[in-house]
Amino acid sequence: MKVYPLWHIGHQNEAGPNGETIHLDDGGVFIDEQDGDDVKLLGIYSSEAAAEKRMRRARHLQGFVDEPDCFQIGEYDVDEDHWTEGFVRVPD
Repeated sequence: MKVYPLWHIGHQNEAGPNGETIHLDDGGVFIDEQDGDDVKLLGIYSSEAAAEKRMRRARHLQGFVDEPDCFQIGEYDVDEDHWTEGFVRVPD
């Protein structure tokens, strides 16, 4: 079974040469939480169509309307590990 999380990325510091948001070739959005990007999980949906429907509604809401192209829909299999290794903390 697959689920479809819907994320919005609020960019604090635009990374492009003219201060624009960087979008990746595959339609994804560049995310840099260390640079202040604010990542919000809007919900997890049973189909991509349901996630897209929610995205269309959210694009009209305060805050989201300022960055209507900064949504990202994922696709994950339920009951599978998606992070299989540990991590390290980098001090400030």
